[in-house]
Amino acid sequence: MSDRKDFTAGLDSDARKSPRRVVFVTRRTSAQVKTSDEDQLQTYPEVLFRAVLAIELLAIVLVVISLLFNAPLESIADASRTPNPAKAPWYFLGLQEMLHYFPPVVAGVLIPTLLVIALVVIPYFNINIEAEGLFLKDHRRRLRIFYAVAVLLSLFLWFFGVYVALVPTLIIAGLMVLAGYSSPHSSSRFQRYLASKPLSYWVMTWFMFEMIVLTAVGTFFRGPGWSWVWPWRS
Repeated sequence: MSDRKDFTAGLDSDARKSPRRVVFVTRRTSAQVKTSDEDQLQTYPEVLFRAVLAIELLAIVLVVISLLFNAPLESIADASRTPNPAKAPWYFLGLQEMLHYFPPVVAGVLIPTLLVIALVVIPYFNINIEAEGLFLKDHRRRLRIFYAVAVLLSLFLWFFGVYVALVPTLIIAGLMVLAGYSSPHSSSRFQRYLASKPLSYWVMTWFMFEMIVLTAVGTFFRGPGWSWVWPWRS
């Protein structure tokens, strides 16, 4: 009769079924753990050094700009003399431009809230989990939905006369149409690039494009009474 005994320890996630796990190591054997090396990126000094270098370069650039150019400050505020137009800081000029067309509740609360909710919720859809192109699956159905949304949004902006927001919307819609009729195997590199972009990319691109255009219009093209003026005319 052989004195050799073989012991097997299994792995189980059920603590009630397998409350204890015992490993027997004999004299002639040793415990072995099979692992695989994974790609690693050290935070120090590689990443930390790059971050410190970027911060230092940015600080130097800001100091140089502050030495060469004066801040665009106006005179001391006077309650008896309100500037016309009274413009918000540049990062709020896009919102102020929207207030010119829509009621405050719509422009200041409803539209920004819906955009933020959309940017938060969209990545959880199946079409974005794999980061695939928007029109690569269910091509016809998604094109029909896109056409319906684009037409309704364009009519909405046209009805309220928001032409400064309508133009960027039509440009992004045109690029999306080109993406819808392109494929990852297109001969054009630009078409392959558009075809590979998911819905979250298009929503974010449209949102950023709108904010840039609205901010530029509010900065350079709005004069007294928030009327339209050309920047090269006094």
